[in-house]
Amino acid sequence: MTAPGQRGTTTVSDRAARRIAGRAVTEALPGRAARATGSSASVRGGRAEIAVDVALPYPAPLTPTVRRVQDHVTARTAELTGLDVRTARVGVTALTPDRQTAPGAPGAPAPEAASGGRVPRRWWARRGLPLGVLVLLATLTCGALATDLILVHAGHRPAALWRTGALHWLYAHGPGEPPVTAAALGCALLGVWLIVLAVTPGRRGLLTAHSPAPATQVAVDRAAVAALLRDAAAATDGVDTVAVRVRRRRATVRAALAFGDRAATREQITDAARRALTECGLRRPLRLRVAVRPLPVWTPPPAGPAPAPTGAVAPAGGS
Repeated sequence: MTAPGQRGTTTVSDRAARRIAGRAVTEALPGRAARATGSSASVRGGRAEIAVDVALPYPAPLTPTVRRVQDHVTARTAELTGLDVRTARVGVTALTPDRQTAPGAPGAPAPEAASGGRVPRRWWARRGLPLGVLVLLATLTCGALATDLILVHAGHRPAALWRTGALHWLYAHGPGEPPVTAAALGCALLGVWLIVLAVTPGRRGLLTAHSPAPATQVAVDRAAVAALLRDAAAATDGVDTVAVRVRRRRATVRAALAFGDRAATREQITDAARRALTECGLRRPLRLRVAVRPLPVWTPPPAGPAPAPTGAVAPAGGS
């Protein structure tokens, strides 16, 4: 009988196991936007421990999706490496919009139906600063008054001078006096200002957009929309400089033409800007205005008489 020959050994490195686990994440959800943002692996003998950080599609049920990714990464890594892989540790680091539910995709719900209601046309501000100032003033006033009352009734101390002085001043001054009238006018102006803040949306720099996710509101900064329009116009052949201004209802694009046909360039810029606005998915489409002007042609200054050399003597005239 022939003695068996010595066989070699196969060693799977930590790097190979880590890359296989990262690749398995993309295979766990076919057709969905799942990817690995980080992974680690530790191989000891015939065992391996795997940990992956993933970005999962949104919207999707988080717990079943993570369990599916975990099972697939564990089974796929064990199949390809031949190691005994323990249950992989999965950490979710980001949620990315799913391609299957993106606006305009086949089978995607309508934007307003997907958001669970009517999308607001303006982004309402929380009015954090005015609310914080009012709460602080009310807290300080009520706290000082409550502290003085507790000290008077429980500690048997005399009332604070600021409280007795305010009462005496109010008792001695009537409604027709200038200080009382000025205070009343200030309170009225403060009330009007608070009413204006309550009925106006604020956040004029944000433009609302359609959202594919339910119960989610999305807004786009006006500066970001202006940057997209600027890039779209600058990519047109012959355009030298571009200036963009985005307002709540209108976007203006002004381009300087270095060469080419002015009408054709304006049409190309208009088409590119409209595509950029469509990709933004704004709730209220902006009215687009495009202006193209040629660059001013530089003309050299007119040539004048040559200056006389310094120190030259003018010829003497005479008969």
